[in-house]
Amino acid sequence: MEECSCKPRKQMPLLLGAAVVVPHSCCPAACLPSGTERERSRGAAAMQKPRKATPQPGEDTLNSHLPPGWQSYMSPQGRRYYVNTFTNETTWERPSSVPGTPKSPVTQQSPAVNGYHISGTPVHQLDSAHMNLRKASGDPQTPGSPAAPRRQSKESSLTINCVTFPHPDIMPEQQLLKPSEWSYCDYFWADKKDSQGNNTVSGFEILLQKQLKGKQMQKEMAEFVRERIKIEEEYAKNLSKLSQNSLAAQEEGTLGEAWAQLKKSLADEAEVHLKFSSKLQSEVEKPLLNFRENFKKDMKKCDHHIADLRKQLASRYAAVEKARKALTERQKDLEMKTQQLEVKLSNKTEEEIKKARRKSTQAGDDLMRCVDLYNQAQSKWFEEMVTTTLELERLEVERVEMIRQHLCQYTQLRHETDMFNQSTVELVDQLLRKVDPAKDRELWVKEHKTGDIRPVDMEI
Repeated sequence: MEECSCKPRKQMPLLLGAAVVVPHSCCPAACLPSGTERERSRGAAAMQKPRKATPQPGEDTLNSHLPPGWQSYMSPQGRRYYVNTFTNETTWERPSSVPGTPKSPVTQQSPAVNGYHISGTPVHQLDSAHMNLRKASGDPQTPGSPAAPRRQSKESSLTINCVTFPHPDIMPEQQLLKPSEWSYCDYFWADKKDSQGNNTVSGFEILLQKQLKGKQMQKEMAEFVRERIKIEEEYAKNLSKLSQNSLAAQEEGTLGEAWAQLKKSLADEAEVHLKFSSKLQSEVEKPLLNFRENFKKDMKKCDHHIADLRKQLASRYAAVEKARKALTERQKDLEMKTQQLEVKLSNKTEEEIKKARRKSTQAGDDLMRCVDLYNQAQSKWFEEMVTTTLELERLEVERVEMIRQHLCQYTQLRHETDMFNQSTVELVDQLLRKVDPAKDRELWVKEHKTGDIRPVDMEI
């Protein structure tokens, strides 16, 4: 049979959610309305009215020639089909002579919600208030016929931990949100097993743990710098103490000057290392400790917010499952009462069918509402996930860049310390190059001489 020209009444805004297709009256089976006026009026804005079949030569053209309750109509594509006004059954083939029984009733696959089907539902029980949930990109399918058998289609989506994803075998190509980057917002939608393989961890939880780990690493870096500061302070203290040592203080001359300068250079070097430790504390350690001071508190807020949205999504999904189960039960009840009518016609049975149909219609409306609320919840969760993961990504870039800058400051201070250390011993080098044993002897002699008149022989 030709494909139905009807369009879906409503499509949920979320890409991962299912679209809701409401039946129309322009074609048989799932697209046909129910027998009640209330149900027919619900889709009137988008409906095409069927037209009675035009008499053809050589055929039974009068409805009176059909079994009781059957009417003949022509689809917009020009094909004849038959409707039982008692049971709302439809068929392409002319019904048999048994009242209320089609020769070859048309059946249709049950509607699908979040990748699952409502099983055991004959097509004549789906009236205009019931929905057929399908992939948004798919086309409405009408019942098949011997000339054009209906193609078997896979589920368009599947639900994992209450989140709906496209089916991997027939998934349409999805454009990444940030195709030129390995962004957090593109790769953490699904859950995964924890390291023990017992429980599942959400993608957002993995990102959150990454951020908390980064904060811990930053704290440990600050502690590392703190240890270096302690070493520098202790080193400066020991150098200063050593510079005041009186050992070899009696050395004289040019060598004595070089030795004295060497001891003084220790005091100067101690001052250099003391300043180095002070700058490390103010320019490296404290910024590392103070950066993201309230980070953990802010992350808890994000975690609770995302977790609450995920819980709401799970609750909405549970409501969809419950509504789908209720619809299945109502449809089974309607089918049972319809079969009873086929066996025995009575006003009581007809009233029971009307009542069952109303309940089935209400169950269909409830299911549609639950699916709509589920998709809204998933859309909200999706938006918050994108916003929050991009913020986490920004914070991680900021953290890495901040650490890089302060480690560069550390190396710069270290170079300066080395240069200052070199300057403290530079004068020692100069004095050592001037050490002259002859000069030292001259200086010593001049200072300690007792007289330059030499003794002579005594004469008688």
